[in-house]
Amino acid sequence: MPDRTRSRPYRNPGLFAPLLMLLALLAGGLAPDAHAKPPAHAGKYMIAAANPLATEAGLEMLRAGGSAVDAAIAAQLVLTLVEPQSSGIGGGAFMLHFRQSDRAVAAYDGRETAPAAVAPTLFLQADGEPMKFYEAVVGGRSVGAPGVLRMLELAHRAHGKLAWARLFEPAIALARDGFEISERLHYLLSIDRFLPLQPAAGAYFYEPDGTAKAVGTLLRNPALADTLRQIAEGGADAFYTGPIAADIVDAVRNAASNPGALSVADLAGYVAKERSALCRPYRDWRVCGMPPPTSGGVAVLQILGLLERFPLSTMAPLSPEAAHLFARASHLAFADRGAYLGDPDFVSVPVAGLLDRGYLAARADLIDPERAGEPAAAGDPPGRAGQVVPGHDLALPSTSHLAVVDGDGNAVSMTTSVENVFGSRHMVRGFILNNQLTDFSFRPDGPDGPVANRVEPGKRPRSSMSPTLVLDRDGNLMLAVGSPGGSRIIGFVAQTLLAVLDWELDIQAAIELPHYVTRTGAIDLEADTDAAALGPSLEAIGHKVDIRSLTSGLHGIQVTKDGLLGGADPRREGVALGD
Repeated sequence: MPDRTRSRPYRNPGLFAPLLMLLALLAGGLAPDAHAKPPAHAGKYMIAAANPLATEAGLEMLRAGGSAVDAAIAAQLVLTLVEPQSSGIGGGAFMLHFRQSDRAVAAYDGRETAPAAVAPTLFLQADGEPMKFYEAVVGGRSVGAPGVLRMLELAHRAHGKLAWARLFEPAIALARDGFEISERLHYLLSIDRFLPLQPAAGAYFYEPDGTAKAVGTLLRNPALADTLRQIAEGGADAFYTGPIAADIVDAVRNAASNPGALSVADLAGYVAKERSALCRPYRDWRVCGMPPPTSGGVAVLQILGLLERFPLSTMAPLSPEAAHLFARASHLAFADRGAYLGDPDFVSVPVAGLLDRGYLAARADLIDPERAGEPAAAGDPPGRAGQVVPGHDLALPSTSHLAVVDGDGNAVSMTTSVENVFGSRHMVRGFILNNQLTDFSFRPDGPDGPVANRVEPGKRPRSSMSPTLVLDRDGNLMLAVGSPGGSRIIGFVAQTLLAVLDWELDIQAAIELPHYVTRTGAIDLEADTDAAALGPSLEAIGHKVDIRSLTSGLHGIQVTKDGLLGGADPRREGVALGD
């Protein structure tokens, strides 16, 4: 098909544009937040992660001559301890790796897998209706075989420089000696209804009267220190076989309520996968994302591809015009996501067709610059097979993201998760077990047949995680970025990419830009920011608007001619550090 993305002229919104501009000016919503703090600076290497202790552990590895993968592993192990609500060795992750020597991008899939004994009706009640979300989450039913350690081991074999055991030292020391409970961790502990009821987690995180341990309390985790010591000595096999695996399975299968089907064979048979990264042009850059089973890479690239014909650089980042176009592109991408995205080892995912420039140009014709229009429907991409059967997932925000650039110019962008806040709420040997199986569609069938993201034995649930790397026209690394946030991850990351690439904000200012994101319904505008002021002008052209808290956790590193710039999301407690 001809490449119409650049050649097709932008349709001028005509007389409606002045109205949009006037409404935005009256609302004070045309400029990005002027109070963004400056980015972190470094000349040799840098890491940005969601907790200062994790960032410091990664920096320790970089200072010791370690690689980006080494630093990511050390940070992830500390996150298991200090940010248990978001990620850890009981969960899964997706990692993109950039190798400076040949400018190659590799994609590593550590997504959890469903037990062999599950059925597509896993989350249906006796009457055939789906379970309520938290009825499915809490207990063993929602636990998949964790993937992050196998994935990290796979990446370390290819790109590690320091010894595997060395990477565990900071986390083991912190687990043994203790760390202080942060305000964010305390807050999440204090509002969780389910965690205090679980014996292991309740005894660890809460006082005898059931109240969350106070901010600043020194929290020691000798069980996790012992677990990490065994994995440091025995490799990932020490987690996936033997006593640790047996204890995981016992906790899942013998949960007091809602037991699950995970087996020792499921753990022993887990395989992390290296997949082909999705790299596509966007204007003068090349943007690389993760392939399925996450939907994030495809959806982010679709949003960019749909917007490429529009002159975004002439629009203010917080203009209603930019927010409108972003929303319509997101609606179209999410319509395709619901219909086509799933585990490519189980369903035919027309990735090439969804990212075909001719297909995206035709889909972009559906975007009216002046009006919101009708709800978006899935398209008909080249190479699609079978029926369009939209599914429905209930993923809620948790998760964590880290970015690393090492002294050799190699980079990692990694998003990691236990899914919901504190996962399944089950704690084993000092770490939280995931609830990633609730990322499957609860209804296995639609009116036209099986849903692409239905539960199946050994299958990986669809994700929205969107670790991203951006290269310049010569293949040099320019940006590593990603975010937590459930299915809103896609919007958080895509908006941040536009902020850096089209609006030329530095990575910290891009991360702090007030959010407007949408999936299939209303535009979510970030409460108590300039984005919320866009509501009247967007409603005037037909959008539904929801003002809400949008707690992203964006972390990124930007490579410039003057060195490395690091960004950490002030909505959480992360930091970027480097030398």
